[in-house]
Amino acid sequence: MEVWIATGNNGKLKEFRFLLRELESDVHSPNELDYYTTPKETGDSFEANARIKAKALAAVKPGVWVIADDSGLCCEGINGLPGVHSARYAGEKARDTDNVAKLLKMLQMRTQNRKAHFECCLVAYSPDGEEIVVTGKLEGEIARKQSGTNGFGYDPVFVPSGMEKTLAELESQEKNKISHRALAIEKLLEKMK
Repeated sequence: MEVWIATGNNGKLKEFRFLLRELESDVHSPNELDYYTTPKETGDSFEANARIKAKALAAVKPGVWVIADDSGLCCEGINGLPGVHSARYAGEKARDTDNVAKLLKMLQMRTQNRKAHFECCLVAYSPDGEEIVVTGKLEGEIARKQSGTNGFGYDPVFVPSGMEKTLAELESQEKNKISHRALAIEKLLEKMK
């Protein structure tokens, strides 16, 4: 089975390869294509952005499984921000460290409420063009400082509910059992079968 993941993020791609291993599939990304242009994420929801990415990749890779995700961190105390802007929270060319620094500063300035959740929406197209949409959520809170070196994005400041470690302090296998992306992929795999 050939599966294409609509991401240029190597951290996400690594997670997808691990989480899709039971399919025994060849997992590819647009980084392998010199004729593909990543579309602008202009949607106002995770689902809308995932659909934009999935449609763009499916247009150049018809007849195979195409999966796109849009995911992000939603913080209760700052009205759900950064939300769909998670990857660009500190600016269009922001690095993960810039986004995390801005988040910690905003929380410190505006609220005592550190409740948050990661959300992932997957939009997949089957080889015959059927659309599948699934979501996964991981509840938790934002730590006061960064800790851990595993993972990417906001992982160093996100502490899952019931745990004392950030996602970046967990081993990859442990994170991949509980993450928002893992929960969404589990639902997707059921529908793909």
